[in-house]
Amino acid sequence: MSDSEQSPAKLVQCVKLGQELPALPKAPFKGPLGQRVYDTVSAQAWRMWLEHSKMLINEYRLDLVSEHGQRIWMEELEKYFFGDGSALPPEYVKNDED
Repeated sequence: MSDSEQSPAKLVQCVKLGQELPALPKAPFKGPLGQRVYDTVSAQAWRMWLEHSKMLINEYRLDLVSEHGQRIWMEELEKYFFGDGSALPPEYVKNDED
């Protein structure tokens, strides 16, 4: 199939940005939450989450290999997209470069 014959990108009604936008190419991880993200989060909003989550990982010193670190990351992800939003850590000071 040539590029011009490929089917258009899947669109989702993005829960974060409130508009229909291109979806992620696949679920970002396994399980019900991964499927929920795939079905309702745009690729653009996912990139925003990844930037936000870098700050969380650094500020909270999360070890994503550990079960505890993964649980916190997933809880913050759920808040970011489906809750009241993921808050900045209390001690977080924004850099001029951010």
